[in-house]
Amino acid sequence: MTGFAVDRLVFGPDDVDLARSPLAGQFDAETYVLGAFNPALTRLPNGNLLMMVRVAEALRVPVRGGNVHAIRWAEGRYVLDAWPLEYANTADPRKFLLHGGGWKIMALTSLSWLLPVELTPDGLGVVAVHYDRAVAPGGDWQCYGVEDARISRVGDEWLMTTCSVSPERHSTTLYVSDNGLDWRFDGIVLDHQNKDMLIFEGLIDGQYWAQTRPLGDLYFAYPPGSEWRAGPSINLATSPDARHWRPHLKPGIRPHAGTVATARMGGGTPPILTDEGWLTLWHGVEPKEIVGIYRTYWSILDRDDPSRVLRTDDAPLLEAAPELTRPLEDKMYIRDVVFSTGIADAGDHYVVASGEADLACRITHIPKSRFAA
Repeated sequence: MTGFAVDRLVFGPDDVDLARSPLAGQFDAETYVLGAFNPALTRLPNGNLLMMVRVAEALRVPVRGGNVHAIRWAEGRYVLDAWPLEYANTADPRKFLLHGGGWKIMALTSLSWLLPVELTPDGLGVVAVHYDRAVAPGGDWQCYGVEDARISRVGDEWLMTTCSVSPERHSTTLYVSDNGLDWRFDGIVLDHQNKDMLIFEGLIDGQYWAQTRPLGDLYFAYPPGSEWRAGPSINLATSPDARHWRPHLKPGIRPHAGTVATARMGGGTPPILTDEGWLTLWHGVEPKEIVGIYRTYWSILDRDDPSRVLRTDDAPLLEAAPELTRPLEDKMYIRDVVFSTGIADAGDHYVVASGEADLACRITHIPKSRFAA
């Protein structure tokens, strides 16, 4: 059992109609859905919930003729690039590394786009799949895909951050909506590799706040005996308009030295305001094999100074649930991964949306009492 009364998969690869994909008919190669996962979540004006599902569309046969192939957007259409197999490391099914440079160079085995899936108010039933409102690459800055959306409603505006992938930059892009369903591109807001930008659902002293997670290949050590572990952590930034961001001087949530379960971490669901402070769900990654073990944790942040962690729990809130993915066993390509990406208030509980095994969308009802002091 998963530990919560309501915890199930609600949308997966078999629910995507690739005949209606933005890639359909663009090139002479068969594709399939590698995963339909990591859904942003928001409540629509009609009371229904909306997931923005990351659809990773992959080539059925990526390796042929001595080459491994990648899908790329180019000037309004999709093309295939061929890389000599002798120069590629294909150990990770999600990507391949190219040898020969003085730094890491990667290409993807799939291209991701975002599919709006409207759910019932409890998040357990699919009402409509809005292929006509899909968010797909629209420029060179996202020629390898649009990934891992997060949605925050601030006032009367819905703000959706996404990760846009290209050789130019691995940037964070912003989409804006007046109704939570129709999205318009509003530019690049972070011009460096940052896969987990989450905008707080509300202003603090007239400012927008966000959690960020800049990545690099080098981290400096904390002093011996420190309670902190060096590595990727959750930082903070502020903005007057949600478009122009300034890093906050104080750090946010950092990995503790006493455990490897959160040796690497990043933001999960956009912080929402509760009576105690800002509730934030985040992921911790324990090193294991290629991908690692992803779990969901939570913290309460001070409502006026989110750099202050008021309460947290070292025990994971959510872990991967093999019993949920057992019916999809033939499609599994990684394990030990739950990645929470959306949260909505539902009265006495929260509806939490997660990606399960980079494969499907998981909805969990978590009682508010779980976060009580």
